[in-house]
Amino acid sequence: MADDLLLPPEQRFDAVIKQNQNEDGSELSILNLGPTHPATHGIFQNILLMDGERIMDGEGTVGYIHRAFEKIAENRPFYQITPLTDRMNYCSSPINNMGWWMTVEKALNIEVPKRVQYMRVIIMELARIADHIICNSVLGVDTGALTGFLYVFQYREKIYEIYEEICGARLTTNMGRIGGFERDWSPEVFKRINDFLEEFPKIWSEFENLLVRNRIFMDRTIDVGPISAEKAISYGFTGPNLRAAGIDYDVRVMSPYSSYEDFEFDIPVGKSGDTYDRFCVRNAEVWESLKIIKQAMEKMPEGPYHADVPDYYLPPKEDVYHNMEALIYHFKIVMGEVPVPVTEVYHAVEGGNGELGFYLTTDGSRTPYRLHFRRPCFIYYQAFNDMVRGQMLSDAIATLSSLNVIAGELDA
Repeated sequence: MADDLLLPPEQRFDAVIKQNQNEDGSELSILNLGPTHPATHGIFQNILLMDGERIMDGEGTVGYIHRAFEKIAENRPFYQITPLTDRMNYCSSPINNMGWWMTVEKALNIEVPKRVQYMRVIIMELARIADHIICNSVLGVDTGALTGFLYVFQYREKIYEIYEEICGARLTTNMGRIGGFERDWSPEVFKRINDFLEEFPKIWSEFENLLVRNRIFMDRTIDVGPISAEKAISYGFTGPNLRAAGIDYDVRVMSPYSSYEDFEFDIPVGKSGDTYDRFCVRNAEVWESLKIIKQAMEKMPEGPYHADVPDYYLPPKEDVYHNMEALIYHFKIVMGEVPVPVTEVYHAVEGGNGELGFYLTTDGSRTPYRLHFRRPCFIYYQAFNDMVRGQMLSDAIATLSSLNVIAGELDA
């Protein structure tokens, strides 16, 4: 049996097929789910052993869009690593950006102003809402309900318009700087956020009403792809997928960062860890994110929008044109000539899919000696075939959708 595990899945499954056919005449077959199937939500493959429509076994294959981000990061100055983080979970890229800047700031012992911390919280919670909009509305599509997807996606666009007003980009934002933001927010940004807070709750409530008590949706998701709390922990689950199994672990509460301890919010949890619970937990998290954003807007402190760290923060452009010292700082930062102290740090944030961590080791040079991305998708995708074993093929589609596997985060 141990030798069989070394064989490619097709050969292992062929042996199982022959064995079953010889013993009881069962007709088993192999199905390739992906890597080009639209319901796989990205470029990855699942080789499934099928008994009719029922899944007997499976094996996932990743690496179709592996881009060697960690190795690239070892040869890039710290500012040039931010666009790499954008391309992991591109459904909520500002969370990746903020997590990276906080990791660098921890390595440099930089304390950012309170205003910056609140601004980051607002951006990260907007990104979480956008991420959950995508996951839950697409789960509706994968179970046959297109209307909700089209209805809520217009508010994902409104979130992107807020990003665009802040930094000029929408999907891959490259937002922020070491120590804060590249510019203070304009009055238009605050207006757009307030408009979103006023309009979106009604829309999200209507979306919930379309699906939460919908008998067809419930039949397609309840007891589909369940995972126990014990098994979720053993696989290394974090985020909504872990909380749906009943474990109230949230990085924002367990290891607060960016002043999350200043805000009041609940941690939604499920019970069964099935597809329906994962959907409901994400729905509830959207309401909590709205609550956090509203508190941050009401309590927004005055003060600078970046820390006073001229060695790492780009000076204003007008100063570069007229001030020699600013020109020197600008040149050194852009060319990556500012060394970073020798250190070793790990910093994690609560990403859209779970604990997004950055393990950074520096050797005093202008680039990281080693940088490892802890991508939540890569961790929990390992459990997928275990979760769908014994279920129907249609259940595998719903389960994969509810896990919210983002291929860009799966293959860093």
